[in-house]
Amino acid sequence: MALNRRNFLELAAATTALTAVGMQTARAQDADTLRMGIAANGPRHSDPNLTTQGSDNWATEQIYEQLVRPDDGRFALTPDEYLPTLATEWTQSEDARIWTFKLREGVQFHRGYGEMTSEDVVFSFERAINEGTNRTILSNIDSVVANGPYEVTITLKQPDVNLLGTSIFNNNTSIVSKKAYEEIGGEAFATDAVGTGPYELVEFDPEFGTRLKRFEDYWGEKAKIANVECVYIADTTARTLALLSGNVDIIEAVRAPGWIDSILQRDPTLQIDMTTPGSFNTLHINLTRKPFDDLRVRQALMHAIDRPAVAQALAPMGGTMAGLQPDFFPAGFKIEDLPEELQYPYDPERARALLAEAGYPDGISFDSLCSQREDYSSTMLIVQEQLRLAGFNMNLQIIDHTAYHADNRSDKNTLAMHSSSYPPIPTQIYFQQLASASEVKADGSGGGNYSHYGVAMPGIDDLLAQALAATDYETYIDLCEQIELQVLRDLPLIGLSTLGFTAVRRAQVDLGYPVESGYARWRFHRATKTV
Repeated sequence: MALNRRNFLELAAATTALTAVGMQTARAQDADTLRMGIAANGPRHSDPNLTTQGSDNWATEQIYEQLVRPDDGRFALTPDEYLPTLATEWTQSEDARIWTFKLREGVQFHRGYGEMTSEDVVFSFERAINEGTNRTILSNIDSVVANGPYEVTITLKQPDVNLLGTSIFNNNTSIVSKKAYEEIGGEAFATDAVGTGPYELVEFDPEFGTRLKRFEDYWGEKAKIANVECVYIADTTARTLALLSGNVDIIEAVRAPGWIDSILQRDPTLQIDMTTPGSFNTLHINLTRKPFDDLRVRQALMHAIDRPAVAQALAPMGGTMAGLQPDFFPAGFKIEDLPEELQYPYDPERARALLAEAGYPDGISFDSLCSQREDYSSTMLIVQEQLRLAGFNMNLQIIDHTAYHADNRSDKNTLAMHSSSYPPIPTQIYFQQLASASEVKADGSGGGNYSHYGVAMPGIDDLLAQALAATDYETYIDLCEQIELQVLRDLPLIGLSTLGFTAVRRAQVDLGYPVESGYARWRFHRATKTV
């Protein structure tokens, strides 16, 4: 490759970044160490009850476990697809309010902290309920009680036929050692870790990242690779070049148009692992901002956005949604299965006609905020151009990612893009982004309902309450499908696209299973590496 000025500067940036985290090329050739380059400036927490940064969860995924989990590399689409993990079996009452779990005997905590018992499970759940980052989701739990050393009963305030997905397979309800937490202390435990997983923590370095080693007393099949290093490389160029040079084995991909094609051109042997759907990219329409309080304007907006084209621009990571759920999720619809009036095909002329009918024959202009992060900015710039052709002049103000989320939380946006990852539990997105209880507040104290749906106009609260109270799965799904249709009629929120969480690895690394769906991290205990 000829070294032009751009190549030279890229290489210099990569070298500087890699030197800063103490990397050595020779170590990347070690078959007993798997090194992952993560898109962040550094770790913040190794306590699973505190992590809000997806990048931290790459480490906690290796260290901690829950009572149940899906098979590696995929979501559980239905409750019967969850596998025994720290629990060996479980039962639920007919009304889905009382759940009893039998615990696996002989499970050892890291660093000699002894056998996991019901005392640790009760402690972990109570801490998550009282202090965790998912307290809202876990607020339905009334009590967690030990029935001897190897059995726990969880009693709910309201039925939850999806408890395994909503609360049991949850980062916050990972099982920690009560003894370790009390001895280490809560503040120190935030950057320490004592779990039951296939790897245990060796070092938590806010500059480098986290180092892990195989836990030799693991209850299941021992990890095949002895060491894992989660190296934090925020700079996209440095992270890309670290992979191409062999300094890391796997990286979080750059979620921007054309990046996958570009890196495969440079090394066609690289392997792509991608979750489907990954993140849900939604577009919140602020119903308190004129003229978006007019349904005709919101319908025009829907016809003005070419959602398949947005997904195609982000290919192969992008995917389309007819509503708010991917079509293979339990409550999802295919476009062709929707009533014709709720399909909203791309039609700029129809959009202009609706704007004229609403009293805006010359179109409308409005300001909107956007994050500078590559997936947000690239998506919204595409949307901006599509809207212009239909008579919407969106003045896009691109700002810092952290500031963007703070402004959204303070109700300062008109058309807010939001990216979140959800399991196939449809009520989670409804509760977090559409319920009146989650309405955004100007003082920042509210939730993620940036549209004011259910307050500025009637919403889906009654249907959601019925779904959450359902005692059988079929009724639950039927009510969720009704919510999907109601949202498509009212249009407070647009399912813009999905964007797969993607990692790229060297051909020498085999994960040991295919990645199909799931959160933005996966386990390495089955992985192998050749040199």
